[in-house]
Amino acid sequence: MLSKKAKYAIRALIHLGRKGSGRPVLIRDIAEQERLPLKFLEAILLEMKSAGILTARPGKGGGYGLRQPPDTINLGRVIRLIDGPLAPIACVSQTAYAPCDDCLDEKTCVIRAVMKQVRDATAKILDETSLAELLEQQERLSAPGAAIDFTI
Repeated sequence: MLSKKAKYAIRALIHLGRKGSGRPVLIRDIAEQERLPLKFLEAILLEMKSAGILTARPGKGGGYGLRQPPDTINLGRVIRLIDGPLAPIACVSQTAYAPCDDCLDEKTCVIRAVMKQVRDATAKILDETSLAELLEQQERLSAPGAAIDFTI
């Protein structure tokens, strides 16, 4: 499940992406316009700055901006940074592997096999979804008469 922290990080990135690569954006403005808690947002933006996703300029006229173009920032990287591994269980994690205490045989465990498929599918979608795509999708959804279609 996506944490609030990761969701707020993505919302902040979308906000910064909409502003473009011009002037830095004040944390206060992001927090107000996106209705995010200021102190929590400060910690999130610092984390993304430390990871090289954002730039920060201190002082008057300062604020945060994207360090890279939106098409090079993918959701998988952001979510892993904020929430950690994408794997639903530790025995299928690529970065935080740990065997299950109660597993009889990892090689024949069907739960592990299914959870690996879940991890792989999730990683594929998130790693192939860029901030630029989110911005484009938001624009389409915001167009008059646009609606989300949940039919399968």
